[in-house]
Amino acid sequence: MSVVILDFGSQYTRLIARRFRELGTYSVILPGNAPLERIQRENPVGIVLSGGPSSVYDERAPRPADGVLDLDVPILGICYGMQFLAQQAGGDVKRAGKREYGKADLTRYGGQLFQGIQGEFVAWMSHSDSVTRLPEGYDVVAETEDTPVTAIENVTTRRYGVQFHPEVVHTPKGTLLLENYLSICGAARDWNAEHIIDELIEGVRAQVGDGRVLLAISGGVDSSTLGLLLARAVGEKLTAVFIDHGLLRLGEREQVEAALRPLGVNLVTVDAREQFLGALAGVSDPEQKRKIIGREFIRAFEREAREYGPFDFLAQGTLYPDVIESAGGEGAANIKSHHNVGGLPDDLAFKLVEPFRTLFKDEVREIARLLGLPDHIRMRHPFPGPGLAIRVLGEITPEKLDILKRVDDIFISGLREFGLYDGCSQALAVLTPIQSVGVMGDERTYSYTAALRAVTTDDFMTAEWARLPYDFLATMSNRIVNQVHEINRVVYDITGKPPATIEWE
Repeated sequence: MSVVILDFGSQYTRLIARRFRELGTYSVILPGNAPLERIQRENPVGIVLSGGPSSVYDERAPRPADGVLDLDVPILGICYGMQFLAQQAGGDVKRAGKREYGKADLTRYGGQLFQGIQGEFVAWMSHSDSVTRLPEGYDVVAETEDTPVTAIENVTTRRYGVQFHPEVVHTPKGTLLLENYLSICGAARDWNAEHIIDELIEGVRAQVGDGRVLLAISGGVDSSTLGLLLARAVGEKLTAVFIDHGLLRLGEREQVEAALRPLGVNLVTVDAREQFLGALAGVSDPEQKRKIIGREFIRAFEREAREYGPFDFLAQGTLYPDVIESAGGEGAANIKSHHNVGGLPDDLAFKLVEPFRTLFKDEVREIARLLGLPDHIRMRHPFPGPGLAIRVLGEITPEKLDILKRVDDIFISGLREFGLYDGCSQALAVLTPIQSVGVMGDERTYSYTAALRAVTTDDFMTAEWARLPYDFLATMSNRIVNQVHEINRVVYDITGKPPATIEWE
C-alpha cells in the first residue's frame, strides 16, 4: 500500500514524497495523467494532486484520468491540485487580484488537516489563481489576509485542499499537516530502513533468479551500499567491477580498493584511462561528455563480462533524483542526463538491476549503516559517475585533469582539516576555461581560474551554498595558487539550486 502522488509539474512534487517517507509511509510519484489501472496497481490508501504552473482553465491544463477522483480514498489537492479539485466538484476558480508568493500567515485555521496544530502557522504560497466559490459540501478551514479560501475540506467524501505548499521547509508546521492526512488515510507507517532492506533483497532475488550480476562500482556510498546489498541477496553470483576511467580524484583508485576489498566485496579493477580519454578528446559539450562516458562504461563492462562472465544483469546505484533530473517521469524537465540513466546504448547486452531507483540519498545512507558500511565511506560526499569530466569545463586533457586533481585535493583536505567537511553535503572544485592576468614573485602570469563550490541540502533536489568562513576560503585560495602554479585566481560559487545545479556541467 502507498500514497500515490500525481505530478502536475510542481517543482516541489518530489518533496511531498520525501515528507511522507520521512513519516514512515511509502509514497510513489506518477505522472498526473497516469491511467487509472496504473494507479490502482499501487494499491493506494490516498492520492495527492500536486501543484503545477498551469491554470485549471488552460486549454491543455493537466488533469487526472477519468475515475481517479471517484476512488474511495482520501484525496489531498495542493495548490493547483486544490483548484482542480474545487473546480471539478462545482466550485469556481479565478485569477486573483493579487498574486501571492512567499510566506504568509494563516489568520484562521481548523478542520481535520489542522487537528492538534497550535499557534502561528506560516505557509509558503505560490499561486495566481484562487478558489472564489466553494463546491457543495465543502468548508473553508483556513485563510490568509489575501486569500480567503486557503484550505478546504469535505469530511463526507474525504476530499481536502490547501492553497499553500506544506511539503517545503518554508512551511514549518507543514509536516504536521501531512501527518494528519496520513492518519485520515489510515496509512501504514512501516517504511523504514529495515523494511526497505527486506523488500529490496526480495525484489533482487525475484528479478535475478539464478542469473549472475555484474555491478558497476565507484567506491561511493551508492554503489558500495549496493555491493553489500547484492552480496547479501545473491552471494557469489555477484562480481563488482571498478572502472578507472582516468577521471577520478587524486589517489581515489587506491582508496576504493583499500576500502572495499576488506569488506569482502569481490572487486575487479580495470584500467581504462586510455580508452575514456581517447573517446573524450576534443569534446566540449557537457551532454556529449556524459553520453560518451555512459557508452564507454558499458563497453568496458561488456569486455569484463566476456572475461569473467557470462553475466545476465548489470547493477547500478541509480537514485530517484537521477531519474527525476533525467526526465525519467512524464512531464519532468530534462535538466541533465546522468551517465547511469541517460547515456546507455540501445544495444545494451544486459538487463538492468537498479534496486535504489526509487530511493533518496538519505535512505541509502541509512541502509548502508545497517549493512555495516564504515562511516568514512557512508558519509562521503557524492561524486558523479562522469567524475572530473564534468568539472573540467570544456575540452578535457590530461594536463587539465592533473591541475584539477591537485586543486580538488587541497580543497577537500582543507575541509576535513578545518572540521567543515561533514557540515557540507557536497563540495567540489571546478577548472574553468577562463585565463586571466596575475602577478606572482614580481612576474606576470596568465593562468587558469579555479572555482570552489560547497552546498548544504537535505534532499539534493534543492540546495543552499555553504557559508564557509572567510578565513578558511582565504587559506584555500592561498594554498591553491601557491601549490598549483597553473592557477592564479580562485572564486567561490554562491549560487543555490535552483537556479543553478550543484555540478557546473
